[in-house]
Amino acid sequence: MDLRHKRVAIIGSGKSGMAIAELVLHFQGQPKISEKAPQESLKNILEKWPQRKRVEMEFGGHTRKFIEESDMVVLSPGVPISAEPVAWAKAKDISVFGEVELAFRFCPCPVIAVTGSNGKTTVSTLIAKVLEETKRKVCLCGNIGSPFSSHVTSLKKNDLVVLEISSFQLESIIHFRPHVAVFVNFSQNHLDRHKDMEEYLCAKKRIFSNQKKNDFAILNYEDPIVKNLASEVQSKVSYFNSPGLSEKLGIRNPNHLAAAEVGRIFDVSPDQCKKIFSGFKGVEHRLELVRTIDGVDFVNDSKSTTPEAGRWALTTMEKPIVMICGGYDKKLGFDVLSDLVGRKVKRIFAIGQTKEKITKAFSGVVNVEECGNLESAVVSARRAAVPGDCVLLSPMCASFDMFKNFEERGKVFKQIVSQL
Repeated sequence: MDLRHKRVAIIGSGKSGMAIAELVLHFQGQPKISEKAPQESLKNILEKWPQRKRVEMEFGGHTRKFIEESDMVVLSPGVPISAEPVAWAKAKDISVFGEVELAFRFCPCPVIAVTGSNGKTTVSTLIAKVLEETKRKVCLCGNIGSPFSSHVTSLKKNDLVVLEISSFQLESIIHFRPHVAVFVNFSQNHLDRHKDMEEYLCAKKRIFSNQKKNDFAILNYEDPIVKNLASEVQSKVSYFNSPGLSEKLGIRNPNHLAAAEVGRIFDVSPDQCKKIFSGFKGVEHRLELVRTIDGVDFVNDSKSTTPEAGRWALTTMEKPIVMICGGYDKKLGFDVLSDLVGRKVKRIFAIGQTKEKITKAFSGVVNVEECGNLESAVVSARRAAVPGDCVLLSPMCASFDMFKNFEERGKVFKQIVSQL
């Protein structure tokens, strides 16, 4: 792909937008960013960006002229393919694709892509650690926090990329072809973006759409929706989480089994994998023990942005739970967890946009108290907990009603706990 002198309109000026712009500049193209937020709200970020003066920018909304005077349009992950600038571009036969697609076109090495409704970050991190046993350079990026496009210019042919990829990013691929595609699981999520579960699944399945016979599709044997995708893919299918394999390897954690299956493809032995798993401390904001105060554990599970992520947390925790949950409404249902909440949770403190929805879902099985913010919920939860309990922040919701992202939510929780 030749970007020299090409005018590349980038929709969105976040981390991905700036990474796209820098990649375009590297290949002598002309990046131009269109951002719907006002310039004032991004002033602090843009002032620290070295490339700011080399990039044309518009703020406070997208304009048709700005988009139409471009040779191609690249979308940041948060921009849906239904966005108005996409329609303007397509009406002028201007090529439109996402950040992952652009980065892939310049990537010289194999990509191991990981998608799923829950657990993508943990599985991606484990896979990266397993592949480091091959003595090759491993780049962990994508939805995990570091844009793919910020790494491709430093990659070599023998390196490996482990890419966490969301349905949002998969919506806007064209030729993206991972050598290994891992589908961790599938459950209700992102119904604020996708019109229904079928559309959401169709976006996820795109991870396999360009694979060839010498590529690999790794599917979750215990997830019937994911398992049944085997008949739709062209690549070599293998499974993780199957009873026979779990017993044979002596590994029971599904996340570990997924990583071990990728390890097998790259000749990393089960014993090497198990050694890595035994020393793995987890990822930040996912069941992260922050502090123990007077016999009460405070656990940060801010990365829990769906009820199914909440299910994993509740199932994993062994102590009686005082739970803090709630946040941005992704139009998901919580009552599927009623039985589990009834068995594991002593009390709930609900926050954010969904607090009334959470109260309605669980008030019949546990005492639910609505709080004005995260700090008041933490203080109330501490009062309610007794030695031997666990105060668990597992929101089961996105963070955008109160925080910039789940990372900020988790860091604020840890700050509050550190000051108790």
